[in-house]
Amino acid sequence: MAEISKVPVKTEKATAPAPQVWRPFENLRREIERVFEDFDGGRWPSPFGRSLFDAAPFWRREAGWPVAPAVDVAETDKGYEVTAELPGMDEKNIEVKFSDGVLTIKGEKQEEKEEKKKDYYVSERSYGSFQRSFRVPEGVDAEKIEANFKKGVLTVSLPKTAEAQKAEKKITVKAA
Repeated sequence: MAEISKVPVKTEKATAPAPQVWRPFENLRREIERVFEDFDGGRWPSPFGRSLFDAAPFWRREAGWPVAPAVDVAETDKGYEVTAELPGMDEKNIEVKFSDGVLTIKGEKQEEKEEKKKDYYVSERSYGSFQRSFRVPEGVDAEKIEANFKKGVLTVSLPKTAEAQKAEKKITVKAA
C-alpha cells in the first residue's frame, strides 16, 4: 500500500500573486494549424512531425510536461478541496502557499536519463516548472489548511471556519 506524504503549506502575509505568462496569439496559432490540417488532409507532412506554423523549435519544447497541471476544485459542507494531478513528481518538488486569500501551488520537475550500450550513448535532461494560483473565498480557516500527496495526486484541503459553515441559508424558489 502506498504511503501518503504530507506537503507543508506555507502561510505568508500580503504578497501579490505572481503574474501569469500572457500569450495572446497561442490559441490563434493552434486554430490556424487545425484549419490547415483539416483543409489539406495532412498531405504536406512537416519535418520532425511539427506543424509548419510552429514558432518554437522542437529542441526547446518540454517533452510531455504541460504548462500547468489539471486541477479540480470542489466545495463540501465543511470546506473546499483542490486536487492537482502531478504525475512523476515527488512531494519535495512541490510547494503550497497561502497568502492574502490566494492559494498557490508551485512545482518543478527535473528528469535525467542516461543510457549506455555497446555502440551508443544517450544522455537527456528535461526540466519544467509550473505555478497555479487560486483566489480562496472568505471563511477559510488558514491555520488548518493541509496538503497531501499520494500516487502523483496533490490534494489540498481548505476547511471552512465554523461561522462560514453556519452562514449558509437555503432560499425558497417561488413560482411567478
